[in-house]
Amino acid sequence: MKVLLVNTSDHTGGAAIAALRLLKALRQEGVEATLLCRDRTLPAARADIVNLRPTPWRKLKFALERLEIFVRNGFSREGLFAVDTARFGNDITRLPEFAEADVIHLHWTNQAMLSLRNLQQILRSGKCVVWTMHDMWPFTGVCHQANSCARWLEGCGSCPQLARPSVSDLSARTFARKRAAYAARPFTVVGCSQWLSGLAARSPLLEGKQVVSIPNPIDTRFYCPAGTDGQPTRAELRRRLGLPADKRLLLFTAFKLTDPGKGIDYLMESLTLLCGEHPELRSTLALVLAGHGGESLRSAFPIEACPLGYITDDAQMRSVYQAVDLLLMPTLMDNLPNTIAEAMACGVPCVSFSVGGTPQMVDSGINGYLAACRDSLDFAQGIVRTLGSQSYAALCRNARAKAVNAYSEKSVAERYIQLYSAQ
Repeated sequence: MKVLLVNTSDHTGGAAIAALRLLKALRQEGVEATLLCRDRTLPAARADIVNLRPTPWRKLKFALERLEIFVRNGFSREGLFAVDTARFGNDITRLPEFAEADVIHLHWTNQAMLSLRNLQQILRSGKCVVWTMHDMWPFTGVCHQANSCARWLEGCGSCPQLARPSVSDLSARTFARKRAAYAARPFTVVGCSQWLSGLAARSPLLEGKQVVSIPNPIDTRFYCPAGTDGQPTRAELRRRLGLPADKRLLLFTAFKLTDPGKGIDYLMESLTLLCGEHPELRSTLALVLAGHGGESLRSAFPIEACPLGYITDDAQMRSVYQAVDLLLMPTLMDNLPNTIAEAMACGVPCVSFSVGGTPQMVDSGINGYLAACRDSLDFAQGIVRTLGSQSYAALCRNARAKAVNAYSEKSVAERYIQLYSAQ
């Protein structure tokens, strides 16, 4: 069996990392899998990754797509990068890798990687097509996250993420184009979380399509607790990373730490409430910041903040997980965050808002704490209860066990192979 995974990037963003990990997992199970991307950052010597040939049109296609959104949205930058129309893309059906593949496995293909017309070409090729959804875009008009809007259940239009919403706005027109493209031939959609799969199953765009849920894989041998399998101790890791040796460390990580959608405002409020109720924690806690914008947040919290910058090296990020006591995920909307799975595999409990796919991952009192969404006080209480639990060591063991059982490469790869074979 030959499988062609398709993603805009080979390593940038959560979807790219998930696709790359699935590539590895499939190949370990004997599947001849290749990743096709447009934006390549990994070494050219890797034969399991191929990229589209660079052309002068690549940047132009992306610019034209943004320009259409800008013009049709009343010349407003509002929503310019929160939505996609899939107006422009690349015809991958002419590539030899496509011709040789038995299965075309799509991932995140926005920002002018694949257009809806390209998708239609892929479906009409007769190949088996599987599409892993990393956000809501496959079944909405234009947005990646609909938040509280349910217009996608009715054909979109009057989109709250557009500056000039109307019944026949850009979201409604793109929704209609998707409906026409999807009608070309049956395909299977996969949600990385049960939450996302549940939404997709209600979508009129995906009516009649097979919808399943399979999580993203992680290497649970690579991501492991400090002091195990030859890994350095937590104390040694903190020394190497320049982190406080005598404090309980909380971790907040995101591509852009100041992104409101990642919950930065709620995190600041939660820690302020926490220290107001327990002033003694000001000197015993520290917050590790891993992501862009950390330096600007150094003085934003009532406890010591330790910005590490954006970390691209997996081994270094593993060291960060292994060095901390608790992962904080105040995200306001997420699918099945790789960050939670990675931290749990390293034996780190998590405190998260109960949104998206996080309830599938975090079990309160067992491997972390689920706080009510946007409830800063509940989030703060989750930090205290988890760190102060007499069963903290058991929470760490349970986090590790959950990751191994649910997200290991072998278990996820086997589920995908079974899905491919049934098509």
